[in-house]
Amino acid sequence: MALVVKKPIVMVGMMGAGKSAVGRALANRLSVPFLDSDHEIEAAAAMTVAEVFDRDGEAFFRNREAEVIARLMALGPCVLSTGGGAYLREDNRTLIHETGVAVWLRADLDLLWERVRHKSTRPLLRTADPKGTLRALYEARVGVYAKAELVVDAHPGYTIGDMTTQVIRVLKTRPDVLGEPD
Repeated sequence: MALVVKKPIVMVGMMGAGKSAVGRALANRLSVPFLDSDHEIEAAAAMTVAEVFDRDGEAFFRNREAEVIARLMALGPCVLSTGGGAYLREDNRTLIHETGVAVWLRADLDLLWERVRHKSTRPLLRTADPKGTLRALYEARVGVYAKAELVVDAHPGYTIGDMTTQVIRVLKTRPDVLGEPD
């Protein structure tokens, strides 16, 4: 019997945690739309997130991001991948908690670094010491991510499918989010 998604499932966590890849696989397995707030911002702005950061600054980007998240959450049951900084904003967290559920993909610093170190699409890591910057972001954000209702630990040996299975296992503990058809 198929499981029914009853409200938005929002993937939160650091860059490189797998929010987009796991979110896409999760949406596919649960037969609901996959939405990505960064992708939606890029489509609306006709430029990349990095270009928006460069042109308009982080504050402007975060305001547009909050607007996009609110619009996407209003669409109903889905899997929504958010940018790494989205969950830090209190009004985003409140909206997610009130209308959906936050799933923190918790990965350690070494795994995150392994995944992001060769990517040029991370505007916050365009520094003289990108690994140090990643460490500082991680340390500053981990306490906020811990406010997510659900946590799924990433392991280096997990495939996207393995991680997706773990997310579903954790979601099944929340029948208000994922359950049997009525």
